[in-house]
Amino acid sequence: MLSRSKARYRKAAAALAEYGSHRSDHQRLAVRCQHGHHLAFVYDTPSGLVYWAITGPHAHGSRDFVDTPHHAATRGKEYVDLLEAEPYADDEVPAWCDCGPRSLSRAALARAIADERRTIHLP
Repeated sequence: MLSRSKARYRKAAAALAEYGSHRSDHQRLAVRCQHGHHLAFVYDTPSGLVYWAITGPHAHGSRDFVDTPHHAATRGKEYVDLLEAEPYADDEVPAWCDCGPRSLSRAALARAIADERRTIHLP
């Protein structure tokens, strides 16, 4: 039997996969650091709002490469989850940019979406 978190991950990943290369058409929120690095995105899907981020060193665009001399040879790992998880899920979700690892609040992301913000700029 799948754990609840794995079931949420699979549901969220399947919802994003349905959009294919047109995922950005359904973007509700982008999270950026003070240097303009993208940390995470939230997408509107039939399954609900889906949080997506890559944790660890990674490329920043389709033509970029991982900056291995400054970080490591490993590729970041995709993190996908339903934003509005069950009440017993952790409020914090992971994110990462060149500035380092971060934690974001599900509640703060949901408030930003409710306030119709398109981008959050972190200090």
